[in-house]
Amino acid sequence: MNVIVCVKRVPDTETRIRIGEDGRSMEVTGVKFIMSPYDEYAVEAALRCKEAAGDGDVRLVTLGQTDSQETLRQGLAMGADSAVLLVGDVTADGLATAKALVAELEGTDAPLILFGVKAADDDQQQVGPMVATLMGRACVTGVVSFEVSGDVVRCHKEVEGGSEVIEATLPAVLTITKGAYDPRYASLKGIMAAKRKPLDEKAAAAMEGRLEVVSLSPPPDRAAGKIVGTGPDAVPELVRLLREEANAI
Repeated sequence: MNVIVCVKRVPDTETRIRIGEDGRSMEVTGVKFIMSPYDEYAVEAALRCKEAAGDGDVRLVTLGQTDSQETLRQGLAMGADSAVLLVGDVTADGLATAKALVAELEGTDAPLILFGVKAADDDQQQVGPMVATLMGRACVTGVVSFEVSGDVVRCHKEVEGGSEVIEATLPAVLTITKGAYDPRYASLKGIMAAKRKPLDEKAAAAMEGRLEVVSLSPPPDRAAGKIVGTGPDAVPELVRLLREEANAI
C-alpha cells in the first residue's frame, strides 16, 4: 500500500508569537518549529495503513525552504520511507500551495494522499480538498480513522451527536484529525535510520500567490475583572450583568 503524506513546518504550538518589525510577518528569532500536529496524525495513519497491508511505501512531501528538512526527518524517524522537499516560498494562498503540490503529485500511483485536517499556523483547512479537486480525486475531510478494502476506503468521522461513515473509491485524498492515530515516538534506531533514508530536494513549480497579508496585530488586552459584591446578596447584580452586558443569559 503506497501512501503519500503532505506535511507542513509550523511554529511550536507552545511558542509565544511575536509580530515582526514589518508588521506583516512573525518574528522567527528563537522560535522552535515542528511538524504540524495534525500532520503527525496523518503520518501515523499512513504508517498503520502500510503495516496493515503488509507492505508498501510511505512518502512525505512538503513545500518550504531548506530548513524544512528537519520536519521531514522527523517523519522519516517515525517510519516513513522517503521524503521530497519542494523548495519554494509558502504563502497565505492555499491554492498556490495546492497547485505546487499537484505539480509534484500528478501521475503518482499512490492510491492514498493524506493531509492533516488543517495546519496549526494558518488554520485554513483548504489545501487537502484543493489538491483533491485539482487531481480529480475523491476527498473526505476530518477523518478520525479509516480502513482500506480493495479499491474502497471506508472513513469514520465524528459529527455532532454521533459518527458518520463515508466510503470513497480509490484513488482518494483524506484529511486526518485527532482520533485513532496518536503519533508514535521516534525510537533511537528510527532517528539514526532517518539520516540514511532518501530525502530529495527539487525546485517547486512557480505558483503566484493571489493573497497578501496586509498587517498583523495582537488581540486587544482583556478587560479588567469586575467585583459585583460578595455572598448571596451579589447574585441579583451578577445575573443582571450577565443578561444586560455580557448577553450570556
